[in-house]
Amino acid sequence: MRISKHAKWGGLLACMTSSLLLSGCDAALLNPKGQIGMEQRTLIFTALGLMLLVVIPAIVMAFVFAWKYRAGNQNAKYSPNWSHSNKIEAVVWGIPVVIIIILAVLTWKTTHALDPYRPLDHDKKPITIEVVSLDWKWLFIYPEQGIATVNEVAFPQNTPVEFKVTSNSVMNSFFIPQLGSQIYAMAGMQTKVHLIASEPGSFKGISSSYSGAGFSGMKFTAIATPDDASFEQWVAKVKQSPNSLGNMAAFNKLAAPSEFNKPEYFAQVDPNLFNNVIQKFMNHNMPAAVQAQSDTHQPAAHAASGAQ
Repeated sequence: MRISKHAKWGGLLACMTSSLLLSGCDAALLNPKGQIGMEQRTLIFTALGLMLLVVIPAIVMAFVFAWKYRAGNQNAKYSPNWSHSNKIEAVVWGIPVVIIIILAVLTWKTTHALDPYRPLDHDKKPITIEVVSLDWKWLFIYPEQGIATVNEVAFPQNTPVEFKVTSNSVMNSFFIPQLGSQIYAMAGMQTKVHLIASEPGSFKGISSSYSGAGFSGMKFTAIATPDDASFEQWVAKVKQSPNSLGNMAAFNKLAAPSEFNKPEYFAQVDPNLFNNVIQKFMNHNMPAAVQAQSDTHQPAAHAASGAQ
């Protein structure tokens, strides 16, 4: 069946349109701004290159064989009784096996080297930031600075950051694509991810796991400040906010489902808030009498901790 001239031009136009649309995509993973992101990009390119060693020859041979053994080529060798070749079998099986072995070793080594729980080797002391996924926003708690923010997190460049992550609702996934690894946020559990920014800037943070109606607006901004002084200025700006997260009642009000939330600052935060969010899900399965006893002794335990 012959393809009409209009159909040919339509297909060409569709290809050109697709190329133009895809050219506007923000390939964040291929434009990393941190040590972990750069190592992950190297792994992606290495794995892609190894796989193309099989894919490209297969594509080329498909065109070569179709041209060589076309109906109009009377000089092509015709071998109706040929059924086996040790050389072809060696190539067909040998090359993929070698590539799989290389990928297996590479994946095993990088899985351990890029373990999100593994602290980064760096001269500077890491900053600890506690992350709570809410419906549908992100809460960031700075235990050392005594502040909290919503949908905005900041840290100095070239300073390791230890993110401790949990969820106040369904399972989610904390991800800053240009900095590296994503990590799941789960209620009643704490996960960790260590990241670092190699240059200053503002980077997009997302929820990479569907979590309901407000998922599309569950985004935040990660700010890498040029130096420690700039970070301290940002902290001072947050401390000027009249808002406070001093108790669970204030937290529960903030945690109410809301969509497309703008950044919000809290000048004060309960130092035990992150642990309390985790603990309330741990207590959920306790017998009522045990849970009541735990809640009764909880303020005293916090007071003792503060006195120390």
